[in-house]
Amino acid sequence: MVLLLALALGVALGLLTDIAIPAAVLTYVGVAVLAAFDSVLGGIRASLEHTFDDKVFAFGFLTNTLLAALIVFIGDRIGVRELYLAAVVAFGIRLFDNLGIVRRLLFQRKGWE
Repeated sequence: MVLLLALALGVALGLLTDIAIPAAVLTYVGVAVLAAFDSVLGGIRASLEHTFDDKVFAFGFLTNTLLAALIVFIGDRIGVRELYLAAVVAFGIRLFDNLGIVRRLLFQRKGWE
């Protein structure tokens, strides 16, 4: 529940503030946000499975975000700007996988399944 409140607060603050992001870092920010969403949804899943560990969540959040940024950085440096798509695909698949599991766990908990 705390994760959902923190996510809602973060989204609200993001929508209410007028922060300009330079075009040069938009890919970094986009992939980092996708990685962060993956971590948050993984934390919700772990919470529903009663296996949540705050240290694992924090470390996973940080490493996912840094790995995503590193993939984009390496792609920029070696001249393969589309390398960021590897991170987008990987985190996208994980997001939808975790979302499906969260949905199934919630349905089981409510007796809808």
